[in-house]
Formats: sequence, structure tokens, C-alpha cells
Amino acid sequence: MKILLLGSGGREHALALSMSQNKNVEIFANPGNPGIFEVSEFADIEIKNHENVLEYCETNNIDLVVIGPEQPLAEGLSDTLRNGNINVFGPISAAAKLESSKSFAKEFMKKMNIPTSAYATFTKAEESKAHDYINNNKLPLVLKADGLAAGKGVIIAETYIDAHTALEEMFKGLFNDAGNTVVIEEFMYGEEASVFAICDGKDFVTLAPSQDHKRVADGDKGKNTGGMGAYAPAKIVTTDILEKVNELIIKPVLKGMADNGTPFIGCLYCGLMISENDVKVVEFNVRFGDPETQSVLSIFEGDLASLFLSAAEGKIDKSFVSSIAKGTACNVVLASDGYPDSYKKGFEISGIKEAENLGVKVYHAGTKLEKSKLITSGGRVLAVNGTGETLEEAIENAYKGVDLIKFENKYFRTDIGKKA
Repeated sequence: MKILLLGSGGREHALALSMSQNKNVEIFANPGNPGIFEVSEFADIEIKNHENVLEYCETNNIDLVVIGPEQPLAEGLSDTLRNGNINVFGPISAAAKLESSKSFAKEFMKKMNIPTSAYATFTKAEESKAHDYINNNKLPLVLKADGLAAGKGVIIAETYIDAHTALEEMFKGLFNDAGNTVVIEEFMYGEEASVFAICDGKDFVTLAPSQDHKRVADGDKGKNTGGMGAYAPAKIVTTDILEKVNELIIKPVLKGMADNGTPFIGCLYCGLMISENDVKVVEFNVRFGDPETQSVLSIFEGDLASLFLSAAEGKIDKSFVSSIAKGTACNVVLASDGYPDSYKKGFEISGIKEAENLGVKVYHAGTKLEKSKLITSGGRVLAVNGTGETLEEAIENAYKGVDLIKFENKYFRTDIGKKA
């Protein structure tokens, strides 16, 4: 099976490693990263040129395209490939609006009676109404840029001044065009968790639930990031909670999308808020999340490549899943100091082999090779994933690996998984 994998982060590195467990799989990747290219070949394509990608797939007899990031999905790459009879694991653009438009997602959830927070949506022209809405609602308030903002388009306002300031900054271009429309939501209390559903448009299978750590500093303090670490399985997602997720969230999503004539094929990321025995949707993504994917797939047993292909063909084969959670995993992100704001890059990285000799897995995200040296090239540089029979063991193993990896300005949270 020939697979074209699109993306360059830790999520895609995890996908590449898991799919490569099938020895009949040949992976081609773009843009890729040094870790991904340990198990794949470079695909010479321009992702934004959809016809170019289609031509590459036809010329190279690609059996399946796996799209990692959200942007190509929102821009309709799946549409072009499917129209060219190429199997794609990733939804068409109309279904990808569950992530690319927060207002669409909230309206869809309201229509399908999917549990979520109270909200209101405002455009730039309605700014004065938005300020009135803020004044008439309880704190804290959550302000979300409607469009894609690379995982950073959310501000939690603890005071009215903060809320009004955030609204003004969003409308002035804080998140570029993504903030031309703003969704203001009530703050939900509880614990967050993530559930990934592999969907074929009608049916689905869920992977191990996980818990992300979004804030930059220990104790869940500081700015929101793309994610500083994760662990799986998250015990807060009990059997009862998962049943509610299946019945109240995932099934209505698939039904609503199918009824709209836009069946959802790919990974539905359900960002959840859990309080006691109640569950609500914080957000949907239409692809795997990072850094949860690294921990979830490190304990997955089965043939992921064949599972994806069966879903892409519209007839998911659950027999390709042997176990969704063999053990426990803890994934710690190593970032560049200053992330998610400004940071320096270009520093040499050492210690990855020594860390992996301990049994951990190191996933590449913001790295590149320069004159045969591995250097930092992004905000989130690496993710160090430890596994074990217990979460305590997985955490201990992950941080042993963290200690062995060196680069200037290395920054990480020291409490990943501790809240569990």
C-alpha cells in the first residue's frame, strides 16, 4: 500500500511511525521532518496546488492520502482528490467547517442537540452588540476567533476589562482574518479531555481517550499554546462518559453531516469538558490533535494504515484494531523558551539516541537538518513519549528521556500527567 502523508509536525511523525508498522506500507511525505523521513520518502509536491497533488497521486499509484493538518482540509484538498478517485483520510471542506468555523460548529451542535456551552456570534460590524453581550454575562468568558488560528485563537477573560480588550484586539487583527467573526461563550467548569473517532461517514471507532495540557506553564498557568504535553488513556473518560460521547456527540455529528450531504470521513477530534457525570463539547477538530496523537498512538495496537484505508473507502473495518490502549503513555513537549510568543531557533539538538535507548520515543516537530546537524526550527521542537503499565511509570520514563535531550533555550512543563 502506497500512502502519501501530508504534514510536518509531531502528530505526523506519530502517524508515520504507526502506519509503518504494516510492513506492506510504503510512505511518501511532504513537507515532512527529519523524524518522518526515517520511515518515509520525500514527495516532491506543492500542497497548496491541489491539481499537482492529484497528479502526483495518479503518477505514483498512491492508494491513500492521509492529511495531517487542518489548513489543507479547510482549503478543499480532500474534495479535489476524491473527485479524482483517490482515497483520502480527511474530510471534504464542507465537513471541515466543524473546525474551520467556530460559529458553524456551534450552530451545527445546536441543530443536532449536541451538548455544548451557551454562546453568541458577532461580526466586526456588530462590535458594539458584542461589548453589550460581554457586560450582560457572567465571568469568566471565552472568546474564540471564528476561523483557523493555528490552535491559538482562544482567549479566556477573567475580568470584563480583559474581555473587552480581547474583543477589540481580535477585531483589529490579533488572529488575522480568523478574528473577523468572534464567538463568545460561557466558561465551562470541569476537566478537559479528548476523544478521537476514526470515521467512515456512517460508522466509527474511538481510540484511547487522552488529556492535553494547553497552558504554557506548570499548574495550567500562562498563555494557551498548541499543547505542552498529554497522556493516555485519560481515566476521567469513564466507560459511562465514553458511551455518552458516542451517543450524544459522535453519532449525531455523523448523522447531521450525512444529512447535509457532506459525510464526515477522517478523524473527528472531540474536545470535551467533563464535570461529574456530565459531558459537553468544547470544540471539534477535523484531524488528529497534537500532542495527544503521540501518546494515543504509542499505546495503540493494530494496523492503523489499513484502518484508515477502510474508513476512506466508506466501510471501516474494526478488526484492524487489536487494542486501543496497551498500557499508558505520557508525552512531554520540549519547546523553545519564549513559545508561544517570540523565540530563538537554530540551536543544535543532542541526546535523542540516548533517550530512545531508554525505551522512550522522541517525536520530531520543529526540527531540521542543517549541514548534517539536527537543529531547532520551531516553537514546539520535540515530544518525548514514555510508556508503562501505570501512568506513574510512563511519566517517570518520559522525564528520564527529557533530561537526556539537550538544546539551548529548552523549555518544558514538569507536571504533565500529574493532575491525573
